[in-house]
Amino acid sequence: MDRRGRFAPLGAGLASAASSIIAILVGLAVGFAILLATNPAQAVRGLGVIAMGGFNGGMKGIGQVLYYATPLILTGLSVGFCFKTGLFNIGAPGQMIVGAFAGIWVGTNASFVPPPLLWAAALLAAALAGTLWGAIPGLFKAMLNVHEVIACIMCNYIGMYGVNYLIKNSNVYDPLKNQTIDMTRAAIPKAGLDNIFFSLKGRFHDASSVNAGIFIALILAIAMHVVLNRTVFGYELKACGLNRFASRYAGIREKRGVMLSLAIAGGLSGIAGGLMFLAPAGGLHITVVETLLAQGFNGIPVALLGLSNPIGIIFSALFVAYIDQGGYYLQRLEYMPQIIDVIIAVIIYFSAFALLMRQAIDALRSRLNRRADKRARGAGEEPV
Repeated sequence: MDRRGRFAPLGAGLASAASSIIAILVGLAVGFAILLATNPAQAVRGLGVIAMGGFNGGMKGIGQVLYYATPLILTGLSVGFCFKTGLFNIGAPGQMIVGAFAGIWVGTNASFVPPPLLWAAALLAAALAGTLWGAIPGLFKAMLNVHEVIACIMCNYIGMYGVNYLIKNSNVYDPLKNQTIDMTRAAIPKAGLDNIFFSLKGRFHDASSVNAGIFIALILAIAMHVVLNRTVFGYELKACGLNRFASRYAGIREKRGVMLSLAIAGGLSGIAGGLMFLAPAGGLHITVVETLLAQGFNGIPVALLGLSNPIGIIFSALFVAYIDQGGYYLQRLEYMPQIIDVIIAVIIYFSAFALLMRQAIDALRSRLNRRADKRARGAGEEPV
């Protein structure tokens, strides 16, 4: 009998999940300390409100969690995919905004497309625009060896200011609200979710903004998992990320891999922008401000918390959206909105330590296995 069998359940998957959970708990503890320092009388209730997340708003609140998690899943996939291939895609905000504008413009102006298919055409335009915008830093990285972080940051600001200019000089601009117009013809279908995630205010059916985009995000996450782990193409991309020189020696075209990695990541972020803004009046709109989209940057902690695993990214995106909704309801206890942002930022910050937590757990598991080996040899058994 192998005495190490008692530690077998603590496999790599469990260690990964445990590391993320520990990071979340540490982040919540720091958040509670901030609540306690700010308003001690309401700190315990405040922590409860954060823990309740979207449930504070009933079924509509849960629907809002799914709506805000949709772009986070895709930006997390965008960043995580590049992590797997040895690249750091910090350009998700720019890719999102470029893709979102392309989707809104096509949804507003492509009158030749049949109305039932207009949202799909707009989403395809968002994906193509994001792909092209992501390919720019990929081209600079592969051909000129310009670090992708520098190129992505430049593309972020070029994309933001460029889209601001294009919005204000096109027919998708609402000058009274300083934002894009409501999407009616090209809005993502509700897929019946408005009849599930809603709250009643008298006779008023107050539906959440969640739509079929959540299903598209889940399908893409599963597809990325298959591509990375079940295809030759995914293997080659990961090989380039692990060691591009060894990959080149093995006959893998690493420059092609770099360009395709950032282009695919840009496409995912472009779809994220399309799904976030191709929504009716109750959904989000592109506001003409000089601020990069937070959902693009939040893809980084989502990817870190999910350990760049597409399936893990789904759960980490849901968690971040869930905590964000809890922070929204925290204002009922008279906490300033800035305090809520600090709490969410601290939780996200500690999520970045998930990899460190995993390494510590792996080290502990290896130490326990070595001790089990020694005991097995002492008992005259053959360790496995």
